[in-house]
Amino acid sequence: MTVADTNQHYDLDPEVFGQFLDPLRKYSSALYATPEQPLADAQENKLRFVAEHLGLRGGEQLLDIGCGWGSLILFMAREYRAQVLGVSPAPRQHQYIAGRAAELGVSELVRTQVGHFEQMDLPERGFDAVSMLGSIVHMPDLDVVFGKARRVLRKGGRLYVSESCFRNAAAHAAFDSRSGTDFVRNDIFGWGDMRPLSELVAGAERAGFSIIAVDDLTEHYRRTIEAWIDNVAVAADRLEEYEPGLAAKLTHYLEVANAGWGYTTKHYALVCRNAR
Repeated sequence: MTVADTNQHYDLDPEVFGQFLDPLRKYSSALYATPEQPLADAQENKLRFVAEHLGLRGGEQLLDIGCGWGSLILFMAREYRAQVLGVSPAPRQHQYIAGRAAELGVSELVRTQVGHFEQMDLPERGFDAVSMLGSIVHMPDLDVVFGKARRVLRKGGRLYVSESCFRNAAAHAAFDSRSGTDFVRNDIFGWGDMRPLSELVAGAERAGFSIIAVDDLTEHYRRTIEAWIDNVAVAADRLEEYEPGLAAKLTHYLEVANAGWGYTTKHYALVCRNAR
């Protein structure tokens, strides 16, 4: 399998994502404390959840693989004074993050690097924590990804992975080539593979990680996507100014994603420890 130099979805104008995501532009599952909680608050809950699972107390060296629009690295720099490095193959994301870091006064704590994590020259044992939120789905070789993540982690460091997965191997085989899956993979992202959780666990264990937590966040992601769909509807006219038909395309993508939760797909948070 091959992957493009960058991901076509994330090459869209950054302001497209500002139309339907929360103010932090966090493009992954939120964590809802109550049924009525607003999306923005639920996304901050999720970032604190990640920090807790990574064991952040303040001042750590953190690597975020697939940093998106910088929601996690900017939050961890601002709230935990972490020294953060975000990596992503999409140049527009890095330009946006640099601007936001300057606005928030955390430029001295925030670095980003353009490229694919698997191909980067990163210091061994250079990080206290590593995070991957919705990015491993775009990486073809799990052994390479988990192996490198372990090499860059210090002894006792933690890896947090949250990812959408097919519910089991049978669902993966049955639905991987269905029209909805192909639409999301090819028309939206360009490439992706939602493996079952068992494959992620096996990949982490083959690399030498110790699994210390697994959380089922499926219902939280369903609610997150419902909020995004509502936001797309509100911003439909503005989205059409960026690209004709974009609002309908985004709505279809998000509805396809939400249709499978619990039936064919799940969303998990997996936490691993480097015990060596």
